Amino acid sequence: MNLNSLMSKIEALLFVVGDDGMTAKQLSQLLEVEVMEIEAALSELKTYYDEAEDRGLALKTLAGTYQLTTKPELADTIKKLVENPNSQVLTTASLEVLAIIAYKQPITRTEIEDLRGVKSERPIQTLVSRALVQEIGRAEGTGRAILYGTTKEFLNYFGLKDIDELPPLPEGTAEDENEETDLFMTKFQETFNSTK
Repeated sequence: MNLNSLMSKIEALLFVVGDDGMTAKQLSQLLEVEVMEIEAALSELKTYYDEAEDRGLALKTLAGTYQLTTKPELADTIKKLVENPNSQVLTTASLEVLAIIAYKQPITRTEIEDLRGVKSERPIQTLVSRALVQEIGRAEGTGRAILYGTTKEFLNYFGLKDIDELPPLPEGTAEDENEETDLFMTKFQETFNSTK
């Protein structure tokens, strides 16, 4: 694989994994290239970002993990985005995930997805980037999934002293949902059968 192609693939992977970053060994295994070639491409990529004044990204190494980051001199520009009230609106999906994490923490992404019935990776990323939730540990067992919980920023945002001040969930919610689902399915079956 030529150097430019390898650099492009590394850049794409580092962009996708975000803050988690990747080690040279992980990149080597994923791209099926020797670690020395990966390290050479990473070095070239770092030089490229460092010397290119018209680029907004930098390649950083933290504890052997490579990450794409924004250049520090662009902090004021990024701050405008973070402080822009229009960018602070959370989607319905993000609000659902936030509520689940708040009431069920610590909880894994898979458990969240089981409750919602849909993938939740993007809403979780949004909530982490807004510092409303954070990784608080790892689950026991196979895979050691990431456990999520709320942050101090979450408490500040909602004016809570601690998580115990969350309003209680309504009683019988699960039963009500099951009854509504049963009613819907009954009406659906009736409608479906009447059209045969």
